[in-house]
Amino acid sequence: MSDLSLVSAFPKAEDAAWKALVEKALKGVPFSVLESKTYDGAAIEPLYPPAESGAVIPGRDPGTPWEITQRIEIADAGLANGQILDDLNSGASGIALLFQGAVATAAMRSRPTPARSRPHSKASTWNGACRSNSSSAPTQRAVAAMVADLVAARGIAANHTKIRFGFDPIGTLAAYGWSDATPDDVAGLAKDLSAHGFEGPFAAADGRPVHDAGGTEAQELAFALAAAVAYLRAFEAAGIALDDARRMIFFRLAADQDQFLTTAKFRSLRKLWSRVEEACGLTPEPAFVAGETAWRMMTKRHAQGNIVRGTIATLAAAVGGANAITVLPYTAALGLPEAFARRVARNTQTVLLEESNLYRVADPSAGSGALESLTNDLCAAAWALFQGIEAVGGAGKALEVGLIQSAVTASRAVRETAMARRKESLIGTSDFPDLGEDDLAVMDVAPATVERGTQTVTPLAPMRLGAPFEALRDRSDAVLAKSGARPKIFLACLGRPADFNTRAAFAKSLFEAGGIEAIAASSAQTLTEVLDGFRASGASLACLCSSDTVYAAVGPAAARALKEAGAAHVYLAGKPGELKNALDEAGVESFVAAGGNALETLTGAYEHLGA
Repeated sequence: MSDLSLVSAFPKAEDAAWKALVEKALKGVPFSVLESKTYDGAAIEPLYPPAESGAVIPGRDPGTPWEITQRIEIADAGLANGQILDDLNSGASGIALLFQGAVATAAMRSRPTPARSRPHSKASTWNGACRSNSSSAPTQRAVAAMVADLVAARGIAANHTKIRFGFDPIGTLAAYGWSDATPDDVAGLAKDLSAHGFEGPFAAADGRPVHDAGGTEAQELAFALAAAVAYLRAFEAAGIALDDARRMIFFRLAADQDQFLTTAKFRSLRKLWSRVEEACGLTPEPAFVAGETAWRMMTKRHAQGNIVRGTIATLAAAVGGANAITVLPYTAALGLPEAFARRVARNTQTVLLEESNLYRVADPSAGSGALESLTNDLCAAAWALFQGIEAVGGAGKALEVGLIQSAVTASRAVRETAMARRKESLIGTSDFPDLGEDDLAVMDVAPATVERGTQTVTPLAPMRLGAPFEALRDRSDAVLAKSGARPKIFLACLGRPADFNTRAAFAKSLFEAGGIEAIAASSAQTLTEVLDGFRASGASLACLCSSDTVYAAVGPAAARALKEAGAAHVYLAGKPGELKNALDEAGVESFVAAGGNALETLTGAYEHLGA
């Protein structure tokens, strides 16, 4: 059989030729418009050549599936045990038990609490389950003793269990502002548990508090690395050899919907930890890295969108080499998830494992120009931040003096501004909402309460990016409940559909993201027809939608006519350009366009509505 190659029929692709075509398409706009930046300031180019050196970063053993881990955060022992067995019998390969005050529960404190709850008991929670990943609690020694006693009572040899204890007083301090333990206490627990035959790891270096609070990828990496080094020092001080101590520590990171940046973050952590191992005189070994889909990207509105975001995040963490992944059920922001949401979370991973076979290739990003560049940039930025943390005395001291909090707060403010301007988006919440969405059920069980300690540092406050838009939707629901109708805005679509479709779609997405129903025509409209439609709509707000050409011809007249017809506030979709003075004088009071502050616009709309 002859070899038929089509490659030789095409000229060799050159960067210069591609760039020439791009510059022609840009029509004089600077090429830099195609570049973007991460929140850490690293440039993201539109095109990358293959990386000159693309060595595989050692991580999960090649061909070894990652662990499908399911969270158990319900306080009722019987219900918790039922969930554990259901998850393990339905595809999960690990369980994450969240004890009171665990780092992961800090972000859940703002979640709605059902009207009824059931009593809390720990006695039978692990009945039938012997493989888990427990998170730290305020009484960490009590948790360690409970686990050891339970394993012994079941007649199981400690070295036959696979338990990552996850003690993390530094993460607790960051998340809550207090902690009843120190790294030295964790070292003592590690020695005690090792003496009972447990193999660990025992300490978790958890970056999620930083990510939950709006921090950048480099800040999350630097914090996790600094926490790991603090535990490493404590273990060495307790007489544990460094070669053993490093295996007593594992990492947790958040996996976000930014696929490439998440993959680069997981790869970066392994390179950073290898650098620490080398500095300790050790031959690097792959760390155990667990991932969990990000809390801050979870939404209450159109929660089904969380399934897509969770899938992207899982794929990114898996490609980045995560050893274990937890997918937050898509209703997690609404309350404790029911069986169906938990099933979807499990199956998200099962499909990626068994049907997509993502685990079969070791570090598939190796050699990718884009991902290698992002990985290296993150390593450099995170290492510099890590050195800053070390310079003030380590992770604990950096929290005490507010170094970490101030940096994360600044990053959060930038992120919140980007969200308000919809430069960062959540489909179904800030963009393309569905005002007719159905309510979703969650368990009628209250999350366990947290006994608060005395704060010694300012905690990192968790956030959800979609919360400000959801608050506006709540206002809309309140109006609907009181009056039987949602707040409305009439989209005054002038001209042919080709003239107004794009801007009308933009305006509809914008206003309905705040719960304000947009009413619009779909066919060609004259000014007279637009005015008739406005009067019939019952809306008190109006937004002109059309092309620049139509605005130049009839925009001022249309604005004036809408005001005369009773519009309390007239918007115009698009930038006014040279027509601004004429439109202002005619009654246009606000201009809405891409990049504008959507939250300010929507909040102002409710003021104009008197709602």
